Amino acid sequence: MMVEVGNAQPFGFRFDPATTALIVIDMQRDFLEPGGFGEALGNDVSLLRAIIPTTSDLMALCRNKGVAVIHTRECHKPDLSDLPAAKRDRGAPRLRIGDPGPMGRILVADADGAAIVPELMPTGTELVIDKPGKGAFYATPLMAHLTSHGIKSLILAGVTTEVCVQTTMREANDRGFDCLLIEDATESYFPQFKAATLDMVRAQGAIVGWTARYTQLRDAWHD
Repeated sequence: MMVEVGNAQPFGFRFDPATTALIVIDMQRDFLEPGGFGEALGNDVSLLRAIIPTTSDLMALCRNKGVAVIHTRECHKPDLSDLPAAKRDRGAPRLRIGDPGPMGRILVADADGAAIVPELMPTGTELVIDKPGKGAFYATPLMAHLTSHGIKSLILAGVTTEVCVQTTMREANDRGFDCLLIEDATESYFPQFKAATLDMVRAQGAIVGWTARYTQLRDAWHD
């Protein structure tokens, strides 16, 4: 049965739950908790933590409706063989990727900081994609997984809106997926960047995709 979020922007978003997946992007301790990479870059991590309750509700809704929930983590192999020097050496953060931090090595797959925050932990059956780049399709099995499960539409949430979320959404758009970004389940360290990204993705007739608030999706699903 098709669901239509009639008040999505820029116009109604229609999807079949049977061919839809939720992708929750990079809700990791290194980005959302003090002592992690986000704070090492000089950011206020409380801005990102504010979306945890809505993201949790969104995950529960999708699970209840039988929609697959997929999680991503931006992280690297312990030997850093998948970390380009250009990524590691850019800027002047207090801690760089691979450096020891309060939660283990920064953005390294087996460190505590790379783990998803406890409030949003995957179930034992949910796919967790480790990605070395910003987009969830680059150097990962995500496309093969979605194709094998007949997925045609994606609901997106996570952080940060203008970087990993937008990159993934654009990658998905180029691969033929219809994408709905949940506005209050995504966030940036820079509110103006989030606002600009929402405007960009839904411009020119949903050139990248649609956006809606969580309650708009929930209410449409319950009609």
